[in-house]
Amino acid sequence: MPAFNPLHDLPALRAQLTQRHESTLVVCYCAQWCDTCKQYQGEFEALADQFPAHTFLWVDIEENPELLGDDDVENFPTLLVQTATANLFYGPMLPYISHLEKLLRHLDGTSPAVDGGPPLLRALLEA
Repeated sequence: MPAFNPLHDLPALRAQLTQRHESTLVVCYCAQWCDTCKQYQGEFEALADQFPAHTFLWVDIEENPELLGDDDVENFPTLLVQTATANLFYGPMLPYISHLEKLLRHLDGTSPAVDGGPPLLRALLEA
């Protein structure tokens, strides 16, 4: 599975969300000017292939600020793991893809929701 960029891949992303309405969203909030993000992006996209049941999104916070809600990103990468009903993780993470991989292997349907973070993205993306 590719990592979708809502700015460029919105029709394909919407189709994915329609077909796989229960998939977990894994979102990396980044910025075009961020060198750390540029280095992390390839690994993030490769990780998407390892978790085909999830939908991976690469969101530029300056191009798609509506997908961040009222939150601010101060450190990159900032990651969001979200089900259709709750945020399971939201926050900055060191730019080592193994940290995200380990997190995804431990989160499941019984994981508690976290307070705060961006709004539920499905409704925003499908509108």
